[in-house]
Amino acid sequence: MISAVTWVPKGASKISPVVAEPPSKDEIEEILKTGALRRSGDSEEDEQVDMDVDDLKDADEVAHALATAEALSKDQGDKGSHFQDIADGLRELDMDHYDDEDDGIELFSTGLGDIYYPSNDMDPYLQNKDDDDDDEEIEDMTIKPTDAVIVCARNEDEVSHLEVWIFEESDDGDSNMYVHHDIILPAFPLCTAWLDCNLKSGDKGNFIAVGSMEPAIEIWDLDSIDEVQPFLILGGVSKKKKKGKKTSVKYKKGSHRDSVLGLAWNKEVRNVLASASADKTVKIWDVVSGKCAMTVEHHRDKVQAVAWNQHSPEVLLSGSFDQSVVMMDVRSSNQVSNEWCVAADVENLAWDPHSEHSFVASLENGTVQGFDVRASSDTDSSSKPSFTLHAHDKAVSSVSYNPVAPNFLATGSTDKTVKLWDLSNNQPSCVASQNPKAGAIFSIAFSDDSPFLLAIGGSKGRLEVWDTLSDLGVGGRFGKYSNRTIDPPPTD
Repeated sequence: MISAVTWVPKGASKISPVVAEPPSKDEIEEILKTGALRRSGDSEEDEQVDMDVDDLKDADEVAHALATAEALSKDQGDKGSHFQDIADGLRELDMDHYDDEDDGIELFSTGLGDIYYPSNDMDPYLQNKDDDDDDEEIEDMTIKPTDAVIVCARNEDEVSHLEVWIFEESDDGDSNMYVHHDIILPAFPLCTAWLDCNLKSGDKGNFIAVGSMEPAIEIWDLDSIDEVQPFLILGGVSKKKKKGKKTSVKYKKGSHRDSVLGLAWNKEVRNVLASASADKTVKIWDVVSGKCAMTVEHHRDKVQAVAWNQHSPEVLLSGSFDQSVVMMDVRSSNQVSNEWCVAADVENLAWDPHSEHSFVASLENGTVQGFDVRASSDTDSSSKPSFTLHAHDKAVSSVSYNPVAPNFLATGSTDKTVKLWDLSNNQPSCVASQNPKAGAIFSIAFSDDSPFLLAIGGSKGRLEVWDTLSDLGVGGRFGKYSNRTIDPPPTD
């Protein structure tokens, strides 16, 4: 299954990603302790038992075949010479000692002695092969500035990992998608957030934050291939002690105490990351220092989603299973600016990029509610939505505003459908609907660079990209915005 999809801006990735250095002995031991490379239920004892059983089974089969051939040879008399040949052949193979190396035999020798060539160019058997292979490998690993990159958080066969996909567009409308590289994760991923705050040096980087079933937030360098450790870990468990049947857990300072359900990077204040957790808290992190700057406890149940207002970067929304959405100014940690009651548990939140006052909340009961923060001047109106849309038959797990076309919203649901809406005048109308064959939908996202491309991930584990402009209804309503691009972020 794919639990989260995230677009990486074009040109943000290194043209030639760096291959990470092999892990040290201490790092390998630490990875093995986490169990990241072992499927659940497996153990060394189980593997050894399986190997022993296979060896015994093979030995029994060979012995049985030999005995059968000899018996048939005796029973058939002169006619049994064929079976005797089989028996002699089995003895000659000596399968019981097949894996034993013979002394004095060089297994990889050509029989002509060991010939050393100072370079591959001088080796007649390798002429031109290395160069061709190298050129092809370099081309495969190159990420062009025009390539779109999508990161998927995936769990498959009890193995969790990030997949970095390249999406190549062409003028004739055909596209090509392939996995560039992947990153093994130690825990089931639930949410992701891309960020360009460079944690190493220089102006900008290419990182992704991952929230999982564990209380730690891992930040991975997407420009590093074959990396086995995150670049940075925010929070997490520092020590576990087992006392009898109970296990006591000690957390790092400022850490969440439960699963991380939602993440949001602040595009304006680039070192700031917000997180939502099943421990009922919202935390604000400084990713440069790696420390928690603020913890907010204004919800009474699990916090599922957080979202920054890109017009007012100090304003943060949070949505919870306590059926409320809270807006706060993070410059005053103890003050809640506004609170709205919604009809069901909150699944996802999104600010309207074309209006600093509007946002939507998608809910577990299949509805989407829109709100205008200016209407919440008194207690009575603060709970009244601008509109309530019965969008799907099941939970609306994800929503995404189109970055260039006003009033254009996409919704994804566990009812396996993705729908496109025109929200003009707070009177939503369905423009298009599709079953992308991705199973229950868990995550959707419009691209900032190609604004009408919608990435879709769901329970079947297949990444889908929908060119929404190819739909006649979308083209008729929003086609006039197809040549518009979003303004680039300000540079420091």
